[in-house]
Amino acid sequence: MAGLEVNDWKKIGLGLTGFGVFFSFLGIMMFFDKGLLAIGNILFISGVIMTIGIKSSLQFFTKRNNLKGTISFGVGFFFVIIGWPVIGMAIETYGFIILFSGFWPTLAVFVQKIPVIGWVFQQPFIRSFFDRNRGKRVPV
Repeated sequence: MAGLEVNDWKKIGLGLTGFGVFFSFLGIMMFFDKGLLAIGNILFISGVIMTIGIKSSLQFFTKRNNLKGTISFGVGFFFVIIGWPVIGMAIETYGFIILFSGFWPTLAVFVQKIPVIGWVFQQPFIRSFFDRNRGKRVPV
């Protein structure tokens, strides 16, 4: 199970990804502050690259199915940098959803196993929603 090994690079990558999400959230809460949003984007992308590796990241972001999401995310980041953070974040959100939509079934299984929150996600209505989408495979 060498693929599940958590070394120092992956720990740093997960930390950078978490800080990227935090700074992006903080940038949105501060009325779309473009500096915080740009820092959040840079930390998030560098964290993803450090977590899964350079080669896997290049394969993931340049995969034919993910190209539309990669371009949308890049264009949104460009709009944030030039000073249009609201439009940039809208485009980035679309790109993020396209890029990481394959991870939602895996996230659903993980959330259902959390002790307190998992009870809510194991209710019949919510569980049937997750079961419909569970057959998909993670894109990495």
